[in-house]
Amino acid sequence: MTTTVDPIARALLDHPLLIVDGALATELEARGCDLNDSLWSARVLAENPELIRQVHLDYFRAGADIAITSSYQATLEGYMARGMSEAEALELITRSVTLAVEARDDFWREAGHEGRPKPLVAASVGPYGAYLADGSEYRGHYDIDEAGLVDFHRARMAALAAAGADVLACETLPSLIEAKALVTVLREFPDMSAWITFTAHDGEHISEGTPIAECARWLNDQPQVAALGVNCTALEHIPSLLEQMSGATDKPLIVYPNSGETYDANSKTWQGGCDAAHGAGFGEQAAQWYARGARLIGGCCRTTPEDVRAISAFRAGL
Repeated sequence: MTTTVDPIARALLDHPLLIVDGALATELEARGCDLNDSLWSARVLAENPELIRQVHLDYFRAGADIAITSSYQATLEGYMARGMSEAEALELITRSVTLAVEARDDFWREAGHEGRPKPLVAASVGPYGAYLADGSEYRGHYDIDEAGLVDFHRARMAALAAAGADVLACETLPSLIEAKALVTVLREFPDMSAWITFTAHDGEHISEGTPIAECARWLNDQPQVAALGVNCTALEHIPSLLEQMSGATDKPLIVYPNSGETYDANSKTWQGGCDAAHGAGFGEQAAQWYARGARLIGGCCRTTPEDVRAISAFRAGL
């Protein structure tokens, strides 16, 4: 019988907090990439993969223990709509893991890692809504049923699992139905584990309205789910969401929220200012999340290596 490998649980045995990296797209844009495209950062996988490797390396150097790959919006359907063959699409999806693994191994050959775990590579499995590129990962209620979601996710998850990722990052999910579909596919790869993270529109409910405590209770019984939590969510909701989840699961909790700005799906732009200052301000909030039970902390949209350094500075004091 194959036993699921859970590198997150193994790392948490020796380290009180694991640091997830920050926004990939933000750093790619800062380096001159135009991501106003339905493929988003997945487009850069084809056009400038070395830039992605450099961003991963920057986050490792800033203190990240886990790199999330650039496969969030990389799907067979999305690439094939651009005229690629299935084989070409699968090669790019696999490349997303290879780039992160190469960056991790390059970083680990550098000096100065005392007291840190060897970093992990988490292969991003974005939601069906990311493929639609219409903002529905923040709403849910797709025009597709659970069986359809299983079929949609299967090929990409198979490619990512085979590519050498340590764990799958099933992230930015708006609905429990999609989480259940992903767990169904995950069972086809019994030696793999995954984290499941939702988007939320308040301090108690995920985007399509299900109480997050209900989601946590269901996921708590899934042995291949290594951690659960929220990402791509406003900072103000994180403390309450952690409290709701902590009473419903004994799995590690993971949070990697946005910087505080709000995404406008119509204009594909970010509006408003940051709720907390980058850097030290983000680290101060990480301390509050840790106190409420988060054991994996990072940043999502509009966060930077500076924010990861701040989380790392907080961890150094634990």
